[in-house]
Amino acid sequence: MTTSTTTIPTEHASKYLQQLCKHFAHKLAVTFDEHAGSITFSIGECRLKTEDGALRIDLTAPNAEDMEQLKDVVIRHLVRFAFREELSPTWQNA
Repeated sequence: MTTSTTTIPTEHASKYLQQLCKHFAHKLAVTFDEHAGSITFSIGECRLKTEDGALRIDLTAPNAEDMEQLKDVVIRHLVRFAFREELSPTWQNA
């Protein structure tokens, strides 16, 4: 298993967390509230958490290839929801 984490500064962390989870809830296993969420993809797991002025994203995937795809899917959707601000994730791989 491979893991990767990013913390993205934004005052709208809870809003984006909920939008992301609601979006994927139509097709995937999702749980969330205003402070934390989890999305289970076929290629891995995404856990979201609001922190003071930031959104933390923790990803887990079986291999590096799936991890890159998971990062792309999650961030691409997040950026679409956050079109009013520029989000710049910096991933920390474990």
